[in-house]
Amino acid sequence: MPDEELALVPKHRYTAFLAVIALGCSDTTGSDTPLPTPPDRSAPVLVAAGDIASCSSSGDEATAALLDRLPGTVATLGDNAYPDGAASDFADCYDPTWGRHKARTRPSPGNHDYHTPGASGYYAYFGESAGPSGQGYYSYDVADWHIISLNSNADMAAGSAQEQWLRADLAASTKLCTLAYWHHPRFSSGTLLGGYNSTAPLWQALYDHNADVVLAGHEHNYERFAPQTPAGEADPARGIRAFVVGTGGDDLHSGYSATANSEVFDGTTFGVLRLDLLAGSYNWQFVPVAGQSFTDSGSGSCH
Repeated sequence: MPDEELALVPKHRYTAFLAVIALGCSDTTGSDTPLPTPPDRSAPVLVAAGDIASCSSSGDEATAALLDRLPGTVATLGDNAYPDGAASDFADCYDPTWGRHKARTRPSPGNHDYHTPGASGYYAYFGESAGPSGQGYYSYDVADWHIISLNSNADMAAGSAQEQWLRADLAASTKLCTLAYWHHPRFSSGTLLGGYNSTAPLWQALYDHNADVVLAGHEHNYERFAPQTPAGEADPARGIRAFVVGTGGDDLHSGYSATANSEVFDGTTFGVLRLDLLAGSYNWQFVPVAGQSFTDSGSGSCH
């Protein structure tokens, strides 16, 4: 392994199994992969992934089988139904798989959902669970955590309606721990799509209010970053830990070019991210689909 890849291997508090950098094609066949046992089974759970359902892929069927076995709230990280987020895409591709868990799902929209004008298929399918129709951002609480679903397909600039709403929402929250999610990642080592500077104002608002975790999709791979500032500078004291979890089932992007503060990257495995939301801390576990062995786990504290 090259020195620059070895430098990505984390040195504290968590374990990455199999390989830090795994490139190639994955096989979703085989016997069931045992789910990891969380340190605290009583903790509320959030399960997340994006880039999910396609009628031309069986990946979403495999990840939906994981949801069948995992408790908690399901957060989608955009691009819910391929190719266009049309009503028929949701009915034919998403509903038979991840739709089994619609009642406990809190979604966010992706660019493919907006291939249908106004993402009308997305808002019609998820209804009130997607927040105000046409807006695409909302918040809710899970035990000791404040959770925010945002819309990276809408205006995110400083002073925009969404950014101002986010700052007001954060100011009103009484929870110590905060997690936000949307579709386009601020940071990514993926070479097909990469990171998006346009999301920086959302990161800045979250950082200003001591948020802890941000989840995104869009790049069809899994990546974990060390806590960092909105500018991408390492900040172990109050930085935000970011995950890219574009592994929901459509296809996978294995292209990799190391980005600062990236700790783990895998472009070969469908799966979901499980977060155990403790009082003042969290545990994470990437749960692979049956027949795959890559995983990643660890823990962090809230600011």
